[in-house]
Amino acid sequence: MKRHSYLGPLAAVIIPYLVFEVLYSGVLKDTMYMFPNGHFYIVSVVSILASMISIAIGVVGVRIRNIKVSFLSLSFLSLAILFSIHGLSTPHFLLGSTRLPGISAQLSMLLAASWMSLSALPSDNRVIEFFSKHQRYLHSVWTVMLCIFGTVGIMYPNLANLIPLNVKPLNILITAVVFLLNGFTIYRYYYSYRYSRFPLQIAIVYSSGWITVSQIIMVRGVLWASSWWIYHFLLLASMIVMIIGLYKQYSVKGTLVNSVRSLFTNDPFERVTHSIIPSVKALVTATEKKDTYTAGHTLRVTMYALKLAEELHLKPEQLRIIVQGGLVHDVGKIRVPDTILNKPGKLTAEERVRIERHPIDGYDMCRDLGFMKDELEIIRSHHEKWDGTGYPDQLKGQKIPYFARIVAVADVYDALTSERAYRKPWPHQKAMEYIKENSGTHFDPQCVMAWERLCERNPLVYEYPSQFIKDPETIHKLTAL
Repeated sequence: MKRHSYLGPLAAVIIPYLVFEVLYSGVLKDTMYMFPNGHFYIVSVVSILASMISIAIGVVGVRIRNIKVSFLSLSFLSLAILFSIHGLSTPHFLLGSTRLPGISAQLSMLLAASWMSLSALPSDNRVIEFFSKHQRYLHSVWTVMLCIFGTVGIMYPNLANLIPLNVKPLNILITAVVFLLNGFTIYRYYYSYRYSRFPLQIAIVYSSGWITVSQIIMVRGVLWASSWWIYHFLLLASMIVMIIGLYKQYSVKGTLVNSVRSLFTNDPFERVTHSIIPSVKALVTATEKKDTYTAGHTLRVTMYALKLAEELHLKPEQLRIIVQGGLVHDVGKIRVPDTILNKPGKLTAEERVRIERHPIDGYDMCRDLGFMKDELEIIRSHHEKWDGTGYPDQLKGQKIPYFARIVAVADVYDALTSERAYRKPWPHQKAMEYIKENSGTHFDPQCVMAWERLCERNPLVYEYPSQFIKDPETIHKLTAL
């Protein structure tokens, strides 16, 4: 990924922190603004927005039974309840000067960061498995615990003196923990965003970054100073960006359930279909209408190519290219007459010439639709051969685009193991023998070795797609996601 792709999240974190330092260090005057009422209203808006986010995501978590979605909801629930306590205990608003505002604020950051980081853990993590057994009760129990803490805190604010979380060294320790937890969250969600480009993922990145800066400012800032007020507006911004992310994700997926579920899907087919952009989805649907076999073929090839690309350690944005290009690699067959495409016997020389034009036809179609260079190379070059005898451009060896070489292995493997009008499907072992025999002539040897290694290690890589993507109903369901 290009360096400028990181600039947005980095600038969003660095700029407000630099503004704080400029004021805090005295480069610019750090004016005091003692507005208890204003503080209460800002904090209340943050709490209300966090509650809305928590409820919206929490309902989805229960409906789809996804513990990681519940963690995301619990993160904002913690922020909502504890920050409301922070607002109600504003000095000289309802209570006098106590440690409750600082302690509730510290806890809100720590607990929000903790739950958010849990949502970023792999699904097979032991902690995830433990909470999964108790998902049904998580929200209710956690809500009751936070409400009890808040009620006791408001009624007996002096008890807060027993938990000096807002003084050194505990506040420094909490800041370090929040920094590490949010750093992990940002890394995991940004890594996923590079692959799928889901709006809610990048919203979580920005939100976690601003919460981290808020924690630092909260600990270092001076009460009522201009620099101290910055963190309140950063938290407000983090809630707004989450709502925008949810809205944009909703616009992409059509329903809130699909919007949130798409972030944490473990199913490989959903992983592919959830990341399809509208232009690709339209082409896949058109291909399905033209020929059900071709539509199923493109989905299977995409899954094989994606797993092969992962085995070859491609970056997330490169995996996205494989998915986008793989799904439309045969779209040029839309222009091939049905009599040729589904002919049970041997093709004539003229018919062979016509069908071998489909990479060029697909290339021209997708180029006019604005597809990027890497995807276009997959479409045009997936029938090129390592020894230069392929089509349409007779490219040889390393001159064949790397992504096209990956798709070529997946494409031929699926063609061999799928039933065609003119022959029965080959078993896996026979197809693998053919691919290995043609390593260095038809296929890139590196890709062949990786595919062989992958299939030996995990047979589900080739068994699951071939078994799952068969009937027209399944194909239509997948392309309609």
